Amino acid sequence: MTLQDVKLLAAKGEGLRIEFKKKATFPEKIVRELIAFANTSGGDLLIGVDDDGTVSGQRYIEEEIFVMEKAIKELIFPPLAYELFSLKLNEKKGVAIFRVAQSSLRPHYIKEKDRKRAYIRVADRSVQASREVWEILRRGKNPKDMVFTYGRKEEILMKALGESDKITLKEFAKLANLPKFLASKTLVRLVLANVLQIHPQELEDFFTLKDSGV
Repeated sequence: MTLQDVKLLAAKGEGLRIEFKKKATFPEKIVRELIAFANTSGGDLLIGVDDDGTVSGQRYIEEEIFVMEKAIKELIFPPLAYELFSLKLNEKKGVAIFRVAQSSLRPHYIKEKDRKRAYIRVADRSVQASREVWEILRRGKNPKDMVFTYGRKEEILMKALGESDKITLKEFAKLANLPKFLASKTLVRLVLANVLQIHPQELEDFFTLKDSGV
């Protein structure tokens, strides 16, 4: 990767597959970006690039790389594969690019306070994955034909989606008078069966009919 390549990446601005960090402060938080890339569509983490896309570089870039690689190795489960590119801007400053592909081992996660937390990319932000997204990532790695029974709760769901383009887990559970865990299980199963599509959000995911255009 050349300096011109880095500038072209930076010029795109932060988005679904690009994140900028001036330096690797709090690497235990920055690894969330890499986890989110791996769990979504892959992406590039650029260190030494300002929020506005200026490739200003960072002093002692080797130290930034060291703390990031240590955090990746120690904090991310299962182990995460990545490519590393390092470029010198001048004698004092450099940039580093951590490139992650969409992972076949997803969901990747970090352990925080004895809890496993996965992250996904939503637009230009990395957000914590809901339980439903986690299950879809986990079970969707090995696609297979899903069989489900079209019963009362599915009928209620389809009627609701006919009246409104989208529905949340809470809304479905209330409409169908279901425990939240059973409503969740139903929605996940229908996503895996390619009947529904999940739309991860920072606050609350919503579901639509597959290919509904929402």
